[in-house]
Amino acid sequence: MIFGSNRDFNLLVNINRELLKDVIEQEILLYKLSIVDTSTNLYGEALEKTYLQPIKLNCLITRGDQVYDVDEFGVDLGREASFAILKQDLRDINTVAEVGDIVMWHEDFYEVDAIKENQLFYGRDGDYNIERTAGYGDSISLVLDCHLSRADKVGITRQRL
Repeated sequence: MIFGSNRDFNLLVNINRELLKDVIEQEILLYKLSIVDTSTNLYGEALEKTYLQPIKLNCLITRGDQVYDVDEFGVDLGREASFAILKQDLRDINTVAEVGDIVMWHEDFYEVDAIKENQLFYGRDGDYNIERTAGYGDSISLVLDCHLSRADKVGITRQRL
């Protein structure tokens, strides 16, 4: 194999990191659910969730339009957003994004509904390659599809960072 080695992949990751950090400059805070500190009831549900310290990540953000839902309790604001992050950034800090995590952006909290992992370098994922192509290809990014969640539902208050 001439192209698609780990060296080529690392070059691609470094270029994308530089673009995200120095050119695009969009940052989010990722809150991971603390399973140890969150109490559940008999049915495995948690009424109050506890989160670990936030992790700052550079990303590419695609947000949807604001949607207003009017019911007997008043007006409720909704919005969907997608946050594309480099998978290598999560590997470097030994973290895995999961459904139910919280993303804070622009003082709003978004709950992760789905995680898409569709961008593969050289069309291969190094974790699932056949032996003859081991060391070639890798997963480039994750896209976190989220919905806007009310701050009181999440229970996170912003502290100084």
